[in-house]
Amino acid sequence: MNNFPLSVRIKSKVKETPLVTTFTFDYPHRAEPGQFINVWLPGVNERPMSIAFDDGKAYTISVAAVGEFTKLLGKKKVGDMLGIRGPYGQVFTWKPKQRIAMLAGGYGVAPLYFAASRALKDGCKIDFFHGARSKDHLLFAQHVPKLKNTRYLPATDDGSAGFHGYNVQAWQEELSKGVAYDLVMTCGPEVMMKVVSDRAFEYGIDAQISVERYMKCGFGVCGNCTVDDLGITTCQKGTVMPNETVRKIKEFGKYHRDAVGRKHLY
Repeated sequence: MNNFPLSVRIKSKVKETPLVTTFTFDYPHRAEPGQFINVWLPGVNERPMSIAFDDGKAYTISVAAVGEFTKLLGKKKVGDMLGIRGPYGQVFTWKPKQRIAMLAGGYGVAPLYFAASRALKDGCKIDFFHGARSKDHLLFAQHVPKLKNTRYLPATDDGSAGFHGYNVQAWQEELSKGVAYDLVMTCGPEVMMKVVSDRAFEYGIDAQISVERYMKCGFGVCGNCTVDDLGITTCQKGTVMPNETVRKIKEFGKYHRDAVGRKHLY
């Protein structure tokens, strides 16, 4: 782990969807699936970013241009410099030969793709439920289906690809058919993950959930990402948490707090 920004040079830049761009760069501190790094733009700000992939040589992050910082980051070119520190946070874990349901919502597909690529090396079998607004927003749709021993099950709100509806509904259909899972992993919009948490609890399935808050320092000093009522920091105790912990978080699926602590309902 590195707590001070290290300057890195962008090696490649790929446009994935209308909003998402993937950047690759060399960084010496290795990461595991589910961790995040802080990306610094000098003179602008710093933001936490999920790690989309680490092959042992280069890092990959996929950035959605939805705010001022990410729009500026999206304009960076190959050869430009970024400040990186980390990696931080807890990781997705699994046991060999497990059958895993992965529920990715929107941009949450990136860390789950990373987890899938690692879990498959341990003989796991994966059903990958990928949800998005439409076909054009199915990030990594060209990558996930290429994974071995993986069923790629997209779901779109408008029905333009795969299941017409939400990925949690597609997963529920599999559960109703009697498909048994050893583990569930999920990353995406919190309202979606709350449903995953509830269904996993109902069916008695172990679940790991990526809980994100407004993380600044990355190592538990500022307290900005503390959650009610447990008082734990998501940068240290998360972002990946077991479902039994998530179900004790009073605010999960209901509200989050902004940079100055104000509540925002989902």
